[in-house]
Amino acid sequence: MKIDLHCHTTASDGGLTPKELVLRAENMQVDYLAITDHDTTAAIEPARQAAKRVQIIEGVEISTQWQGFDIHIVGLGFALEHQVLQNALHEQRLKRDSRAREISIRLAKRGIEPVYADALTLAQGGSVTRAHIAQVLVNRGKVKSFTQVFNQYMTRGKPGYVPNQWMSMAQAVALLHQAGGVAVLAHPLNYQLSNKWVRRLVSEFADVGGDAIEVGMPQLKPDHQRWLVDLANQHQLLASVGSDFHRPMPWRELGRYLALPETVSPVWQQFLPDYDIKTKGECHESIFSGSSREPAVSINESSCRHHS
Repeated sequence: MKIDLHCHTTASDGGLTPKELVLRAENMQVDYLAITDHDTTAAIEPARQAAKRVQIIEGVEISTQWQGFDIHIVGLGFALEHQVLQNALHEQRLKRDSRAREISIRLAKRGIEPVYADALTLAQGGSVTRAHIAQVLVNRGKVKSFTQVFNQYMTRGKPGYVPNQWMSMAQAVALLHQAGGVAVLAHPLNYQLSNKWVRRLVSEFADVGGDAIEVGMPQLKPDHQRWLVDLANQHQLLASVGSDFHRPMPWRELGRYLALPETVSPVWQQFLPDYDIKTKGECHESIFSGSSREPAVSINESSCRHHS
């Protein structure tokens, strides 16, 4: 059984339409797929209409602020039409659009032709994210890569940096619970935090009622995964899996490399009736054996950085 609980479509910053994503998931033999676009659930019903075999799970990735960092909370298994949640997501999208416009204004002051209109076109009706703005700059030949865009223009202290105005982590968790869903801390090691701050993040996420953290992810080193397993068990959190798929690329694919060890409890036991199923993963069992001590260095998986 293959389960993937984190992926994106053109409703936010993904490269595939809901229909295209579902077709790819079915080609990859994924059985359960949660579409978790940034602050929107717009892709879920179109995906369900397109699905023939894969079961679509309600999902969303909510942007939150915590100690000055953008922290993402994945919601799963909630009531799709819950009005309070949908109203909050609408407010998030308005903030996202406002930020994109302000980034465009600030970049224009540095001599860069306004980017908002081009980013809006790239978004294809979805929310304009910083990834769309980065793509505009890459397309114009201003820079060669997304990483260069963020390092040169949109990180703290750079001309296109605009602080976020997201809801708090506690608010996101409460909203998801109110809508009958579960709250998952997305990719805990991708926020450019030291080990000390990762431990603090996981602890505070558990304190505000969070349910699970992502443990099964592509390109996760064995010692990093063992540490996440330890953190999950220490704070009595469930474990989730997710490719964080945005578009086809060699190192990230729907449903691949998402196995969980037997030492953690899967989050899907909360919303799937046959919750005793296990992910069918390509990860070798030996990666979960041996020492589980904390990794010696801070964890910054640059290939997995988020640019929403």
